[in-house]
Parts: sequence; structure tokens; C-alpha cells
Amino acid sequence: MVKREGVIDWQQVRARLEALERATEARDSLTDAAAQAQLDARALTLARPPEVPALPGSQREVVRFRAAGQTYALESRFILEVMRAPELTPLPGSPPLLRGLTLLRGEVLPVVELAPLFGRPAANASGPVLVVGTARAELGLRTDEVSEVAVLTGTELLPAPPSLEEEAGALVSGVSPDGTLVLEGEALLGDERLVFELSEEGVA
Repeated sequence: MVKREGVIDWQQVRARLEALERATEARDSLTDAAAQAQLDARALTLARPPEVPALPGSQREVVRFRAAGQTYALESRFILEVMRAPELTPLPGSPPLLRGLTLLRGEVLPVVELAPLFGRPAANASGPVLVVGTARAELGLRTDEVSEVAVLTGTELLPAPPSLEEEAGALVSGVSPDGTLVLEGEALLGDERLVFELSEEGVA
């Protein structure tokens, strides 16, 4: 159980989330916003490198991004979409990992910071949020920027550095020569530290 630093005003939180939902619906109804979303999707598609024939499992398509000064990569199959700097509702008493809540098509989505998992302080900045999951949206990853879609070959990756704590090391499948931490999507989604139970009493 996380130590609470203050009393959560759940009525205020719900009011902010409802206001955010109304604003999101209004924004999505604008022609300019819809056009921009189509352009973003088209740009992401064009940014994908051409498929290269390879043995199964020898290559993986990843999305590179930066957060709190560190570059990460996550397989694209775990990324459902990218939210452009969404408004976040912070929760008093929540752990540093939990940056806040946002709404995705009417559903509450927890948004987290990766840095504390690796012993680094969380950045107090806004930026794009990667919506991560398999069949459905499960988690949002706050980023400074999303840089590119790339293809990594298994032979390029180095083992995770021993300096990483055991729990953090389980989240990293390897390190690219430029220092990018390649995250293990299934381990990330299954990490109990990133599962939050929200109730009237607080964050568990």
C-alpha cells in the first residue's frame, strides 16, 4: 500500500476527468483535428522501414522514444497508439511511477513514468503518451518525444548491464550499441508495480 500524502478529493478528480472527456470529444469533432490525426497516422506508416526478409524472431520492429534523459525502445506490437500531450489528472498520495490519469475514448488510463523503475528521478514534463497493451489499452507511458520506428536485429543487442537492479533488469531484453534500453513488452505489462487499484480510499 502506498503511503498517502493527502486526502484524495474523488469528486474533484471525477469532475476533472468528465471535463477532460467533454473537451476531448469537442476537439475530436473538429475537422482540423481529424485531418491532423490522419496525417499523424500516415506519417507513422511512412516512417516504418520496408520489411526485410529474415528468420522468425531474428528481427523486431520497435518504436524508439526518450523519457527523462534515457532512450528506450519497445516492440511496435505492444503500442496501440500515440496520444499527443494529453491532459493528465494527478492523484495526491500516488507513487512517483503514476504520473496521473487521462481519458482514452471514455476509459480511464493510468499514465506512468519509466524513470523510477530504473532508479532515476521522474521528469516533471509533458509530452506524447504511448498507449501500451495487447488486446486493449492497459497503460500509458509518458515520453519526452517519440523519435522513430526502426528494425532491430537480435545480434545487434548487448546484454542488460549488471548495474540494473534485478527487477529493472527483467524489463530489459537488451541494449543497442547506442545505449537504447530495449524493453520487454510482456514483462512491462505484467509488472505488479505498474498495476494500480483506484478506490475511494486511495491508490493501492
